[in-house]
Amino acid sequence: MAPNLAYQCLIIDHDDTAVDSTVTIHYPAYLEAMRILRPHYQPLGLEDFFRKHIDPGFMAYLRDELELTPEELQHELEIWRGFARERTPEFYPGMLDFLKLYRKHGGIIVVSSHSEIAVIEKDYRANDQHLIPDLIFGWDESGKKTKPNPYPVFETLTFFGLRPEQLLVLDDLKWGILMGKSAGVATAAAGWGHRIPEIIGYMRQSCDYYFETVEMLQSLVLGSGFTGL
Repeated sequence: MAPNLAYQCLIIDHDDTAVDSTVTIHYPAYLEAMRILRPHYQPLGLEDFFRKHIDPGFMAYLRDELELTPEELQHELEIWRGFARERTPEFYPGMLDFLKLYRKHGGIIVVSSHSEIAVIEKDYRANDQHLIPDLIFGWDESGKKTKPNPYPVFETLTFFGLRPEQLLVLDDLKWGILMGKSAGVATAAAGWGHRIPEIIGYMRQSCDYYFETVEMLQSLVLGSGFTGL
């Protein structure tokens, strides 16, 4: 393990953990999809949109509550892809500097997200050409390789020859936390992306760590010995 790193590898969620993307991409795409596919339906407000990602899950909401047909689900996906191509979310303040510092001192950066791999790569390249994650696990329709399935954790451990205690999962929602717990690794909440009481309550109760700021994350992972790039 690299000197003084609390965790040799971070498995980081992308949306609303690394980048501020729901407000700029996902929610506007949802509103546009509702305008086209359910014009007489009152769309969710932003906070309720976040809540649906916890219970019952966004795909279950689209499929079971809105009863979108397979053709409509595909149309919704294409609308989202259009927004994701045309817009690039910003990384949260301090996140890029933290990740660069973490990698400089030997840290391994892995992304596990419900977004597509090409979108994640685009967002990283647009913000820093030299900070591409070491591995990316994106959306898998079968669910077998996407959180909360522990596949991304087990694959990371095997690929890099790591022990479970060397890895930390960071997410803003329960799916990454469920993934980490089922794989027996430490979990942490990214509490800077949104302030939904139900989500905060779940994450505080379920995670090994709750970080309200990126600085708190950096303090744990890097310790006081690393203060600059």
